[in-house]
Amino acid sequence: MYKRTILVTGLVLAFTGTAAAFDFDWQKALKVGGETLQKVQAANKTVDEAQEIELGQGIAANLLGTSPLLDNNRVQLYVNDVGRWLSLHTERPNLPWQFGVLESTDLNAFATPGGTIFVTKGLLMNLSNESELAGVLAHEMVHVLSKHHLAALQKSARMDLAGDLANEALKDRAGPILDKAVKAGTEVYARGLDKSDEFEADRKGIIIATRAGYDPYGLPAVLQMLDAANAQDSSLALMFKTHPAPRARLNLLDKIMADNFDNYRAPVQTDKRFLAALAQVK
Repeated sequence: MYKRTILVTGLVLAFTGTAAAFDFDWQKALKVGGETLQKVQAANKTVDEAQEIELGQGIAANLLGTSPLLDNNRVQLYVNDVGRWLSLHTERPNLPWQFGVLESTDLNAFATPGGTIFVTKGLLMNLSNESELAGVLAHEMVHVLSKHHLAALQKSARMDLAGDLANEALKDRAGPILDKAVKAGTEVYARGLDKSDEFEADRKGIIIATRAGYDPYGLPAVLQMLDAANAQDSSLALMFKTHPAPRARLNLLDKIMADNFDNYRAPVQTDKRFLAALAQVK
C-alpha cells in the first residue's frame, strides 16, 4: 500500500492596524490547528493486522448474509487448496487466508481485509482450468495485500479507522465503532474500488499466479470470457458496475505483459482435479 506524504505548510496571516483592532483569539487558533494536525496524522495511521482481520471477518459475515456458501465440502476444499498454495507466494503468507465458493449464480469474486476470498459459483462454472481460477484468486488477494478496501473505507466514510478501532479496544467497549466500520466496509462492495486498484490487482495478481507455477495468461483468459459475454446479462450486472470494462483491463495487461511471460506458459498439471471439482458443482 502506497503511503502518502502530507506536507503541512504554515498559514501566513497578513493584517494591518493595531493588535486591538485585529480581534483574534490566538489560543483558540492554536488549539484548533493542533486538533486538525492530529486528525491529519491519525488519518494516515495504518490499521494493525489484528484489527484488519477482525474487520474483514465482520464484512465476510455480512457478505455471507446475502449469499451462503455452496454446500459442497469437496469443492470448498479444492478452492482452499489452490488459494493457500497461492498465498505461500505472497509477502503475507501468515495471514489466516480462507477461500470460499458462494452459492450465487452471479459472475463475481470478492476479497475482505485480513484474507477472506470469495468466488461465486457462477464465475467458477464459467472457468476453463485451474490457471484461470488461480488468476481470479490472485487478483483478489492483491486487494488484501495492498489493503485496497481499508483505504476505500477510510476515504469513503471519512473515518479515522485506525484511531477509532484502537480507542475502542482500549476502552473495551461492546463494539459500536467496529460495527460502523463493518457496515461502511460492506457498502464499498456495492460501489467498487478505484480503477487504479483493479488495474494494480490485475498486474500483481498475474505475478503471484506465475510464481506459483500457473499459466500467467489465466487471468487474461477470464477477462476475454467476460469481454465476450452479454453485457445485459443480469449475472454480470454487479461485476460490470464495480470493475473497469474487461477490454480496458485487457489492453493494459497487453502493454504490460508483451512478450515478458512467454517463457512461463507451461501451467502446472492440474486440469484433471479442476474438472473433477467442477463436476461436483450443481
